[in-house]
Amino acid sequence: MNATQTGLLAGLLLGVAGASGGFVAFIIALVLGAIGVVVGRVLDGELDVSGVLGRGKDR
Repeated sequence: MNATQTGLLAGLLLGVAGASGGFVAFIIALVLGAIGVVVGRVLDGELDVSGVLGRGKDR
């Protein structure tokens, strides 16, 4: 299991644990799962966020 999969799983579990039923719980789980995927991809090196953070490679 790579960091992307682990991040997705962690986000989904936090969403399920932090919300209780209904459409709002679905949205919370979806958002936290998406955040987990992004964090996992950054940790895997598949997503470069240096431009967003203001730390370009040419500095």
